[in-house]
Amino acid sequence: MKKIPLKKTPLYDAHVRLNGKIVDFGGWNLPVQYSGITDEHNAARNAAGIFDVSHMGELEVEGPQAEEFLNYLVTNNVAKLVNGRALYAAMCRENGKIVDDLIIYRLKERSYLIVVNAANIEKDFAWAESIARNYDVSLRNASDQYGQIAIQGPKALKILQKLCTDSLEDIGVFFAKRLSVAGIEALVARTGYTGEDGFEIYCQSKDAMQIWDSAIDEGAPHGLKPCGLGARDTLRLEAALMLYGNDIDESTHPLEAGLGWVVKWKKGDFSGRDFLVEAKENGLKRTLRGLKVDGKMIPRIGYEVLDSSEIVCGKVTSGTLSPTLGYPIALAYLPAEIQDGEKVLVKIRNKTIAAEIVPTPFYRRKK
Repeated sequence: MKKIPLKKTPLYDAHVRLNGKIVDFGGWNLPVQYSGITDEHNAARNAAGIFDVSHMGELEVEGPQAEEFLNYLVTNNVAKLVNGRALYAAMCRENGKIVDDLIIYRLKERSYLIVVNAANIEKDFAWAESIARNYDVSLRNASDQYGQIAIQGPKALKILQKLCTDSLEDIGVFFAKRLSVAGIEALVARTGYTGEDGFEIYCQSKDAMQIWDSAIDEGAPHGLKPCGLGARDTLRLEAALMLYGNDIDESTHPLEAGLGWVVKWKKGDFSGRDFLVEAKENGLKRTLRGLKVDGKMIPRIGYEVLDSSEIVCGKVTSGTLSPTLGYPIALAYLPAEIQDGEKVLVKIRNKTIAAEIVPTPFYRRKK
């Protein structure tokens, strides 16, 4: 069988130049780290980190019924968006299971940008297209035309502002604005997936390198560092943000994943609504919970969780040694009746390690 070559983002050459450790991530050549996962993680928490997220997918929607189409497609209420506003949502099958989690930006009236996970681009587009046939809309997969750069951390605004003539202070959290970045026209959104304040910059793929290099030149004296997939994962896990394929997938639904806050019942019908109404009325059998693990052994995906009687009651979906907190943390689906503060065991190789059920997120930034 002919091997399919790995895809490269428009910033691949920059990663090589910066001595990034390149790995295969879902069919993409991407850096897992540069100076080290912990070093990069701490840079994003204390100063700023810059991430190449150009592998993410971008779907463009426009037309007379764009709002109605999107409001049926996702669980959140797209009708509440004004121009420049964004929201986080789940996209579900009719059986309530999660096709993907995503962000929708309203660019202008009847025109939207959907940002989806890289591994799900084709699947997401096919599902959205099957629903779009019932609406007067145009749906386009424009992923190859976009570059996407995230600058995250307490100094992100100060660093990025140096590259922009317009004020970034005017952009609220989960808002976006078109402006010039390093002389390049781009969409700058105050969103991100690290638990920190920061921005995501959407530009044409050909312009991504100019913005990346300019940001590093400007940000390096302020502590900005390029960050790879490793730090992106530890940062998002500390903030208890979902990773599709680990914490959510087509075997899970939003309510058990703790995403009930993006399910808007009053907006009317949406894909998966009937199933989710029934799940809510019948009571959840399991929920995604946070674990604080004793010692230094790291709970990995798939590791079994045992209750106080040492009976298997769940499995870890994500786990790491938290660089910020200094101890291992994990997410796991556990019986809904288990309460915060209860003790469980995690089976790590041939040992069982004590853990405590704790509220999430594990980390909250200081405002």
